[in-house]
Formats: sequence, C-alpha cells, structure tokens
Amino acid sequence: MKISPSKLNTFTMLKLPSAYFCGVRTKVLNEEQCITTVKHRWINQNPFKSMFWAVQGMAAEFSTGAMMIMKIKDSGKKISMLVTTNNATFTKKATGRITFVCNDGKKVDEALAEAIKTGKGQTLWMQSVGTNEDGVVVSTFNFEWSVKVKS
Repeated sequence: MKISPSKLNTFTMLKLPSAYFCGVRTKVLNEEQCITTVKHRWINQNPFKSMFWAVQGMAAEFSTGAMMIMKIKDSGKKISMLVTTNNATFTKKATGRITFVCNDGKKVDEALAEAIKTGKGQTLWMQSVGTNEDGVVVSTFNFEWSVKVKS
C-alpha cells in the first residue's frame, strides 16, 4: 500500500490526535519533498495571538518524519527511526496558514542505504522551513533523526 497525504492525515487523526485537532495536515509527499500545513486558530494559539511554537514543531517534524516513514516502507526493511535532537529559530509571528516544507529526500535515501549496507545506525539532519501565506519565513526547524535496521 502506497503512503499518500490522505492516508497520512487519517494516520494523524488516529495516532497523533493532538496534531490532528490542532490542524496539522499533509499536502504533498513525494521522493524529494514533504509539505505540511497548519492554520492559526483558537485551539493552537499562544497568549500573544499567534501560533504556539509546539504546534509549529508538530507540523515541521511531521514533514520530516512522513518522508522518513515513506522511504523506510519503500525499502522493504524493518528500520527504527527516532528524533534524537532538534532546534528551531522563530523569525516572525505565525498567523494564518503556515506551510512547512522539507526537501531532504536525498539525505534520507543516503542514510537508509548506508544503514542497510553496514547494519549500523545512522544519523542525519533534516530541515523544515515554515512560511506564512505571503511567503515570509516564520520558523525553521532542524531535526536529527537516527535510523537503524532492526535485527
């Protein structure tokens, strides 16, 4: 079964209900990129009337993790994945619809190929950049993922 944005949105509803109720949705998923969005609403705002940083983090992480899930499934191997480190920079108030884009498909391919070839755990940094409806960057998230073939 191929992983698609609609299947990921159902997955979010069933397995990550806080992300689903806050409005995190997958829009695009392909070999090179994953795009998620989240709209500023009452349920996901902070006291300053902008989107809470953790909601932005959920959407950003999901844009990296969904790509990882798809590529692990496509490998046909049992591979564990875990975020080991992350950091973020916030540059503008997040209001309206925020779109997070991760373009690190090739990095995932390389890390998974090395993990499968060597049998050793690998780490890679993936980035997701959030922009508002005007195309202005509001936040940039970096996630260090660890992958390891299960024995």
